[in-house]
Amino acid sequence: MKRVIFAVMAFAFLLCMAACANTNRRMPDNTLQSDSVSDTGRNGQESGITENLTESAASETGESKEKTAEMKMKVQIGNATFTAALEDNAAVHELIQMMKESPITIEMSDYSGFEKVGSLGQNLTADNYQTTTVAGDIVLYNGNHIVMFYGSNSWSYTRIGHIDDLTGWEDALGSGSITAVFSVEE
Repeated sequence: MKRVIFAVMAFAFLLCMAACANTNRRMPDNTLQSDSVSDTGRNGQESGITENLTESAASETGESKEKTAEMKMKVQIGNATFTAALEDNAAVHELIQMMKESPITIEMSDYSGFEKVGSLGQNLTADNYQTTTVAGDIVLYNGNHIVMFYGSNSWSYTRIGHIDDLTGWEDALGSGSITAVFSVEE
């Protein structure tokens, strides 16, 4: 009887260990990283495994790694135009498709003295994770609101992009409501 109990307990332990052994996790940039094969070198950079997985994910969508690294968006606020480097995620790809049809105009209101927020009018695929934003960050909030930061905040967002050059950014956003026009960088 003791052997049967021991065998059942050993089996249950092994079953629990097997369930916990899945070390693949989704990274914020939508690549998979495996704890069991990833290694960080002395210079603090990941070994080639994450890069290879990123390339595999890009090839599955028909895009090269170079192309996804070059995605840009224009943000026009009044007479000021800014360029944003875009993230590589489902929300950004959906946003790009919308912008290819026509520029997106969003009325944005000031919120709490550190961001402008406005409704996109439709939901995008959210891939939220806890993040701390900085001035120039553009994120998706609640699946259907675009938020542009001139300050900092910590919350769960889907990253859209970041303004390349912040010269005049805070002045363009001003203190009240604004109209922002988003378009694909040609």
